[in-house]
Amino acid sequence: MKKLTAGLALAAALTTSAYAATTMSAAPTESWTVTNYYKQAVYDPKESKIGDVDDVLVDKSGKVTGLVVGVGGFLGAGEKDVIVPFTAVKTSKKNDKWWLTLDQTKDDLKNAPGFKYDKASTTWVPEKK
Repeated sequence: MKKLTAGLALAAALTTSAYAATTMSAAPTESWTVTNYYKQAVYDPKESKIGDVDDVLVDKSGKVTGLVVGVGGFLGAGEKDVIVPFTAVKTSKKNDKWWLTLDQTKDDLKNAPGFKYDKASTTWVPEKK
């Protein structure tokens, strides 16, 4: 009976600690939400719209590494997706909305290598010309 009680106590302790490790009691400091970027417009330094963020790329450690920006086209038709380093995008808040800027022009991005999303590998792959 003592072994059963000790076993149950150990199982309860392991379950409690496992549960505690999978949740947080508060959001991490300095953390941002993906919605500050995803589907947001991106502007050049002259405040001309370059395109929209179509995806946020995250490495296996959880670090955001790049943004997929859709440029050109009209209502998604003829749009080209390019990847820019996450560190290249600057953020500020303007009129209670996130304002994203990039030190490149729309033409710079139109001339950059394009990417297509591959559903089979769930990654962005270079566009074939």
